[in-house]
Amino acid sequence: MTTIRNRYLDWLPSSGYAETAPVPVRAPSLLLVNETLGAELGLPPDWLQGESAAQRWAGNQLPPDSRPIALAYAGHQFGQPVPQLGDGRAVIIGLALDTQGSTWDLQLKGAGTTPFSRMGDGRAGIGPVLREYIVSEAMHALGIPTTRSLAAVTTGERIARSFGPEAGAVLTRVASSHLRFGSFEYFAHRGDVAALRQLADTAISWHFPSLDAHPTPDRWLALLDALVDQTAALIVEWLRVGFIHGVMNTDNMALSGETLDYGPCAFMDAYEPGQFFSSVDRGGRYAFDQQARIGHWNLARLAECLLPLIDEDSDRAVSAAERVLDTYRQRFEDRYQAMLARKLGLSDVRDGDDVIVERLLGLMARQGADFTNTFRQLSTAPLDNQASADTLCALLGDTREAHDWVVAYQQRLRSEDAQMAGQSTASERQARMLTTNPAFIPRNHQLEAVLAAAASGDIAPAQRLLSVLMRPYETQPDAESFASPPRPEEQIAATFCGT
Repeated sequence: MTTIRNRYLDWLPSSGYAETAPVPVRAPSLLLVNETLGAELGLPPDWLQGESAAQRWAGNQLPPDSRPIALAYAGHQFGQPVPQLGDGRAVIIGLALDTQGSTWDLQLKGAGTTPFSRMGDGRAGIGPVLREYIVSEAMHALGIPTTRSLAAVTTGERIARSFGPEAGAVLTRVASSHLRFGSFEYFAHRGDVAALRQLADTAISWHFPSLDAHPTPDRWLALLDALVDQTAALIVEWLRVGFIHGVMNTDNMALSGETLDYGPCAFMDAYEPGQFFSSVDRGGRYAFDQQARIGHWNLARLAECLLPLIDEDSDRAVSAAERVLDTYRQRFEDRYQAMLARKLGLSDVRDGDDVIVERLLGLMARQGADFTNTFRQLSTAPLDNQASADTLCALLGDTREAHDWVVAYQQRLRSEDAQMAGQSTASERQARMLTTNPAFIPRNHQLEAVLAAAASGDIAPAQRLLSVLMRPYETQPDAESFASPPRPEEQIAATFCGT
């Protein structure tokens, strides 16, 4: 493992960050350590075990030559511009070079106050730290681009929160970078075109190196185009597994295309397209079925920042940016339909498939069918078997409409089988579906239960849940309870940021 000088010091304008050290804690203790990720990063054993690891990931003992920084950024929060945000409780302590030669930020979240804390205490509680640890690692196992979690450490201190005192904790977050849409907004608010250009150069070099060959100003438009494509792809993946981010503010959108900041996120149980859980999202702006639209809206805010780079003539710059932004809806729709086809086991998208999908989703919504389990049932039930077809009908309400849908779906599968002339078998179709439709997701009620146990000093339930979530597509007979939707008394109405 090679630790590398904090690259932000060399790549960003000095106004884009503040050098600030973690605030030491009293009695750090390891809570969870991601030894698999640690091995990928080539970290030595004493970075992952024992007292020295606890001291390191609490921020009490930094890597050699570390120069920690907190990043400055701005953002649109629930549609409203906020010119000054920044890392108010997180510091990037340096980089690690993994076994494949890629570089990764090492960030301590909950490490104390920074110049961007805005009256906050800079700390994090054990609940939010474990939520991000579990959900981010589950998302990685699901195959969705995400920041990762390396370690969770308790601090031996209590922090004050509105619901009462909570045990303090620090999360070590690993990301290919922590640059955000809001990083551009920060410099745009200040009218600093030179800093915008430097940030855009950094984003291209770190995340889209193939664009380095583009001449200016074409490369700025090419950067926007790449981010449009990347954002559409990421949100389709969220929808595939029923994920609801909860706070899709522009400062929570990573230029790397990784899912960033897991605050009040949640996974859908019963399919309800307008569902949202975030306690701070009172109007449902970031509901499940609004995420694609908000992705486009956020990209438009990013494009506004890039206009001075795209063309000195503002009218030409706007026209060029709009042409790129206008491609978002079709890119998203193409990916979305292809994703739904995969969930249904179809090898391609044909005319009329959208009708089959919308009929199924409509049935699920009216029946309150579990999103994950319904698609998993489709993946495991051979629908040429009448008993399996009847089981699926019962899952969808056992109505005439449900029976008609199953018949239409069977006909579509037979049509594909005939056209493929034996090149695609039922077993191959099932294999495709089983790697698209997970059996296990981080269900809200299970998350809350393990967080409550951890707050009382019992980390074993969180470890057990993690072990199941690391194999989301596998059949795990000894873990069937983790696939169960919540009972009425277990349902979670709201999730909280916990900052």
